[in-house]
Amino acid sequence: MIDLHTHSSASDGSFSPEELLDMAGQRGLSGIALTDHDTITGLAAGAAAAERLGIGFIPGIEIEITWEPGEFHLLGLGIRRVSPAFTAALAELGGLREERNRAIIQKMRQVAMDVSYEDLLADARGPCIGRPHFAALMVRKKIVKNREQAFDKYLGKGRPLYVPKQGLEFRRGVDIIKDSGGIAVLAHPLSLYIAWGRLPALVKDLKDQGLDGLEAWHPTAKAHSCRRLEALGKSLGLYITAGSDYHGESRQDRKLGITAGNRKIEDSFLAGLPDLFVQPGAEGAFAGKK
Repeated sequence: MIDLHTHSSASDGSFSPEELLDMAGQRGLSGIALTDHDTITGLAAGAAAAERLGIGFIPGIEIEITWEPGEFHLLGLGIRRVSPAFTAALAELGGLREERNRAIIQKMRQVAMDVSYEDLLADARGPCIGRPHFAALMVRKKIVKNREQAFDKYLGKGRPLYVPKQGLEFRRGVDIIKDSGGIAVLAHPLSLYIAWGRLPALVKDLKDQGLDGLEAWHPTAKAHSCRRLEALGKSLGLYITAGSDYHGESRQDRKLGITAGNRKIEDSFLAGLPDLFVQPGAEGAFAGKK
């Protein structure tokens, strides 16, 4: 059993990279990709923990891509090195994220919520802060009863505190992933909010622009939709991946190594992929990088 899409507290996951790897070991995973949002700060610790536990480790990232009407996330799997362009792009994404977070705080204060940016930082364990951290803050401040209510009433798209996310252009996202030795995979394609009839042409266009793979299996989709996505990806010659998109306590319905339809993510998904695992000692390549 493996998992090609997980998150740690370096972004919006509940557990540190070390804790995440410990859980992967307890569940019997033989390989795992750490793909935090717009940051690689957890990769050094993740690689070191994986080496300690004898688990194959795939250094990755999940990059925000500018897109409407849905959301476009691009997985970078098998990051080998951190190119200058990669570093610059992550710094830019960090700045955009901070601007958005400050705008949300301003909206909260405008509706008489007693919060500050310092309150938000106090709840974060890593440098990549997003709406799940706002939801946790609102629970702590007793503004809402739980995180689901925070999103349903305030933070979800079209709600009073929603501020659109800014990201990278698709070609730039692909370029920085490939410059750093990885492959570019479209995460949870149904989140694009594109009709099935238009999806094949769009995915083909993305492939022509450099897309390498499709995350056909994701827990937010029905199994029959995943099979349809897998068939589409294979027809276009794309790599097919599967992930749990594990975040920990904030999304307790997701389990490491399990994807749509309660399907175990078997290592057969690796059969058609290039070798994405890093060698022992690779943590040094990511130490101190943002």
